[in-house]
Amino acid sequence: MRIRLEGNRAEIALGMIHLRETFTVTSVSRAYPDRARPRNYRLYVTITPRRR
Repeated sequence: MRIRLEGNRAEIALGMIHLRETFTVTSVSRAYPDRARPRNYRLYVTITPRRR
């Protein structure tokens, strides 16, 4: 599954922490600047369910 995180750097970092607690993160893109909001970024993350 591919997820797009949007927000400032602190929000994206917090989102990544929560994703890594629940899922296996298989790839992370670089942070792209958001055109509409100059202080925000977009980050694309590919995750898979964790094996239990």
